[in-house]
Amino acid sequence: MRTYIQAIFTGAALALASCSTPSGHPNENGTDSAGTTTDSSTAPVETKAPNTDYKPAFPGQTRIAGVKTKTPYEGTVLTDKLESPWGITNLPDGRLLITEKKGVMRIATTSGQLSEPITGLPKVNPDGQGGLLGVRVDPDFSNNRIVYWVFSEPLPEGNLTAVAKGKLSADEKKIEGATVIYRATPAYKGTLHYGGRIVFDKEGNLVISTGERSDLETRPQAQHLNSALGKVLRITKDGKPAAGNPFEGQADKRAEIYSYGHRNVQGLAFNPATGDLWETEFGPRGGDELNRIQPGKNYGWPIITYGIEYKGDKVGEGIQQKEGLEQPVYYWDPVLSPSGITFYSGKGIPEWKNNLFIGGLSSIHIARLVIENNKVVGEERLLEKEEQRFRDITEGNDGALYAVTDNGRLYSIHKK
Repeated sequence: MRTYIQAIFTGAALALASCSTPSGHPNENGTDSAGTTTDSSTAPVETKAPNTDYKPAFPGQTRIAGVKTKTPYEGTVLTDKLESPWGITNLPDGRLLITEKKGVMRIATTSGQLSEPITGLPKVNPDGQGGLLGVRVDPDFSNNRIVYWVFSEPLPEGNLTAVAKGKLSADEKKIEGATVIYRATPAYKGTLHYGGRIVFDKEGNLVISTGERSDLETRPQAQHLNSALGKVLRITKDGKPAAGNPFEGQADKRAEIYSYGHRNVQGLAFNPATGDLWETEFGPRGGDELNRIQPGKNYGWPIITYGIEYKGDKVGEGIQQKEGLEQPVYYWDPVLSPSGITFYSGKGIPEWKNNLFIGGLSSIHIARLVIENNKVVGEERLLEKEEQRFRDITEGNDGALYAVTDNGRLYSIHKK
């Protein structure tokens, strides 16, 4: 039986509760925001003091005016029996394919029925922020039943972000012929910042996110074009660099790199209105970012950031802007801890059309961003009274939003 959330949001006054850990940024594992017209008289949803006195590069880059949904809607807990779910995507028949951190997949119906674990995948290292991560099905899945996923692969020399594919068996109990098609080298003996999201572009190529593996010794590799760490990558279904990538044919630069200078990208989505690729990534203590990704661009980490080190020191030279480095479209301080993201088609709730929805971890809410002309013009917080770490979110074939949480819940968010 469905369990309904305690609060039903019907366009009531904006909740101004802040994230649960305002003074810092717990690590991504948990240990350490009316349509397209904004109401400028509504206060920003964030009320807590920032970690720094850094100034934004342009008006509206942070703490934009709040907005509120006018359409009555509700959130429903479909199940709480998942085990550390991480990624969620749609099957053609409307069911949902979900990854669980320890290394299996499950299929969920939109009424909350769960399949038995789908096995046959390569071994994952589930320690820290690792495990079975993002997932997508082939655009021609109805015919070929091919699934693609990202995972933290344990190797003798360390762990790395890997991409694999395989065929979902007819009985839906296992993955057949699982094959690793890409490894984001170099490997590293750490268990943090794997990135791990995966989406298809309009040409049928895979776009993958990686992290810079967190530690001071690996952090500079986000700037290195001969390393796959701290990048957005674009590869074919066979794991080769996609044609037309920005560094194609350039010596000492990896042809699979699409953009670089990233810290830990756990959100990737294409804006259906423009076709642009957007991402969210974790800052350190403050400075979580929303970026519009352009090929070949450098997004600055660790040279520029709106955050500070967890212990309070400046990151590097403590600068936020530098010529040749891209500014985030939007940033959060205190942090959102942004994980999976999705743009919404407006099928179920028209006023949400083309809005971006972001799963917040330490912030324990889903952020709704209204974006116009590539700028954020409004922010709303959804489901914050649920006190859940929202790990991933997608739009279902039925026009509802579906979100998974670290505590094992699957939510449906839909018109009341």
